[in-house]
Amino acid sequence: MTTADSPHRADGWTAAVRQRLDLGRLLPLGGPADGSWIAERAAAAVLREAATGSGAVLGRLRIAGSDADSAPEPVVPPPPSALPPGPLRIEAGFSTTAQRPLHVTADALRSALLVAASARLGLDVTEVDLRVTELLDEEPEPAAVPQAGVRAAEPDGVAGTAAAGVPGVVSLTRVLGSAVHTGADHVRVELATAGDHRALDVAQAVREAVAFAVEGRPSVAVLVTAVVEQS
Repeated sequence: MTTADSPHRADGWTAAVRQRLDLGRLLPLGGPADGSWIAERAAAAVLREAATGSGAVLGRLRIAGSDADSAPEPVVPPPPSALPPGPLRIEAGFSTTAQRPLHVTADALRSALLVAASARLGLDVTEVDLRVTELLDEEPEPAAVPQAGVRAAEPDGVAGTAAAGVPGVVSLTRVLGSAVHTGADHVRVELATAGDHRALDVAQAVREAVAFAVEGRPSVAVLVTAVVEQS
């Protein structure tokens, strides 16, 4: 390195890469016509919160996609490395007590995850694969799910201003670069949604608002990087 600020630039680059990796997979919200995605980290936080009343403690949680070769093409260009639209599968380990049959706890947990995935996020989850990893001596206490920090970005330009004004948008974010990425006849918006709004509904409203606001009515894709529970 030959310049005084090179170490700072390297640190910034490293932090950006780490934050991108922390997002996990970019999961399709809705179907191929919906043009929306959500970071696995954001979806997992919502699912973990939904599981707190099931009598189980979630361990490792993974959300897997369908076979990319057979998945339909999305109507808009997806974010880099995003999974194609199609059914999703939740894979999770959990711990619980033996105070009630394990299959009863597993059924309650599976139901909680499916409802949250659909009603709170808009994920097309068709399978939940659960396994018991530990038997506890006492009923688990509900634990608060930590929220990841949001790298907020100020709205800039017509597209950013239109997106930021949609109900349910907490802020624009900048994990994959700028909050608004503009290409040839296409705009991608990155944002955080409020926990009391369904993520897919917010994303669809943002797509409509941005397409209407930007000259030429470009195609619009939305990436939700965080779901923020507001007190």
